[in-house]
Amino acid sequence: MKPFALKNMVLGISLFAMGVATTLLAQTLTDSAQRVERQRADLSGAPGMEVIMSVGEYKPGESIDLHIHHGIEAAYVIQGAAIEAPGRAPAMLPTGATVMNLRDVKHGGFKVAGDTSLKLFTVHVVDKGKPLYDYSR
Repeated sequence: MKPFALKNMVLGISLFAMGVATTLLAQTLTDSAQRVERQRADLSGAPGMEVIMSVGEYKPGESIDLHIHHGIEAAYVIQGAAIEAPGRAPAMLPTGATVMNLRDVKHGGFKVAGDTSLKLFTVHVVDKGKPLYDYSR
C-alpha cells in the first residue's frame, strides 16, 4: 500500500472513531444513566416528533437532576420510593402514581431517600433530534 493511501486510511479511521466517541459523550451528557430505552418511533401525523418509551431505576441516594424535555413526558411509578428535594422533608412517590410533565417545564431536582429504589415507566413525545433531557435551562 502506498504511504499516501495508508495515511488517508488512518486519518479516516481516526475521524470516524472521534465521531463515534463524540456522539456517545453527547448522549451521555443529555440523558439519564438509569434510563433504559425500550422503543422509539416517529409520531405519525406530526413531522419532527417522536415517541420514546423507557424504564428507569433510581437507587437510594441517586438523583434525578432538574431538567426539561422538548415535549411531554408521562410517567407511571412501577415501584414507589421516598424522594427528597433540597430543603424539604422526604415524601413518598407511591407505586401506581402517574406524573405528567409539560413541554419546557423544569422538574426533577430530587434524590431517592430511604432504602427502596424508584422504578419508572416513561413515555416521551418530543421533538425529534433534540436532547431528551435538557439540563441547561
